[in-house]
Amino acid sequence: MWQSCLELLAQELPEQQFNTWIKPLEATVSDDFSKVTIVVINRFKLDWIRAQYAGRISALLNQLYGQPVHIDFSLAPKTAPVRELVLRASHEVDEYHSENSALSSETPLNVFKNRLNSNLCFDTLVEGTANRMARAAAMHIANTPGQLYNPLFIYGGVGLGKTHLMHAVGNQLLQNKPEAKVLYIHAEQFVSDVVKAYQRKTFDEFKHHYHSLDLLLIDDVQFFANKDRTQEEFFNAFEALLAKKSHIVMTSDTYPKGLADIHERLVSRFDSGLTVAIEPPELEMRVAILINKSRAEGAEMPEEVAFFVAKNVRSNVRELEGALRKILAYSRFNQKEVSIQLARDALRDLLSIQNRQISVENIQKTVADYYKIKVADMYSKKRPASIARPRQIAMYLAKELTQKSLPEIGELFGGRDHTTVLHAVRKISGERQTLNELNQQLHVLEQTLKG
Repeated sequence: MWQSCLELLAQELPEQQFNTWIKPLEATVSDDFSKVTIVVINRFKLDWIRAQYAGRISALLNQLYGQPVHIDFSLAPKTAPVRELVLRASHEVDEYHSENSALSSETPLNVFKNRLNSNLCFDTLVEGTANRMARAAAMHIANTPGQLYNPLFIYGGVGLGKTHLMHAVGNQLLQNKPEAKVLYIHAEQFVSDVVKAYQRKTFDEFKHHYHSLDLLLIDDVQFFANKDRTQEEFFNAFEALLAKKSHIVMTSDTYPKGLADIHERLVSRFDSGLTVAIEPPELEMRVAILINKSRAEGAEMPEEVAFFVAKNVRSNVRELEGALRKILAYSRFNQKEVSIQLARDALRDLLSIQNRQISVENIQKTVADYYKIKVADMYSKKRPASIARPRQIAMYLAKELTQKSLPEIGELFGGRDHTTVLHAVRKISGERQTLNELNQQLHVLEQTLKG
């Protein structure tokens, strides 16, 4: 039961967070499964885990057992000298601050490390309508870098496979050219490296590190917003890499011109190559992802079960993976074959939320009430901002909270074309990331609709 709980936590938590706080834990489970005692190495770690993770651990154990499970926390016996324990606790505090600080760096600049995940390759990426163009461009770059599509800018929502695609490009290029200098980083790491170079006056070393690459893969460039010095240095690196025909691949949660607080000259560079979107996966693609990933986990998922899960989990690949892991853990713990009924039991919390049946009509009424306009304005051809804006917000919420397709949503908004709905969804999604007031309004509307 504890092992199954760990597997679910590994899926939910960021890797570094899981490895630092959860993975080292040991636990004993009572014979009747009603009590779990978690052994922690020191008081600092015990207090932190109790405060941050106890609630989620308890919920997962209750879900796996099907009945309430009592959790106890216990300190490990002090077999090590006091000084060693103090040093270890101090090290763990440092690990925590390192994990949460934008100024941390995993690797000194003069030690080269490509940071690629070798498991994320083209073979393990399921192709579908949602990612076909982005995948084709990425494969072209991996096989003939420095030529077409430079830079490649990939944008889309969370958990759709943008990062997977970037790692696949790097891994394929290294397979073709083992001597190539490839680097994958998150935009926050680049910010951190700029800050350190500024503090330590090591900009020559910084520039040598980044300007000498053959392929730079940089995730979530929206994190450069409002960081002028970082944007200046990235612009310089960008120009240097293009001049030597090195390739640049970037991802973001929105298209280049939708990025807020990024210098115009940088945005124009982002948009100068090929910009492609990755959309949420369609039903057939979700089914294929579930079947492939279950095989990778050493299990077989019947096609009818995959269809059942795919119909109920539709937002992104990450949620699909989470649902799959819950089903497999539930199957192993209960020693039952994977079936639709078992999937229902394993995903009952998720399905109970889905079954509240939020309708497009309810969304239209709720949004109209909130912004003090008439429900009829949702279907009308009127276009003043006081009406068009709430209408776009309602379209966005309809896409997020219902299982309706874009054409179906368009039809319910006065027979509008699906491209109008897509534009509204992308616009509101992009602005939500940067406008706190809009994000708060959407949060209130979502909570109201979900009850």
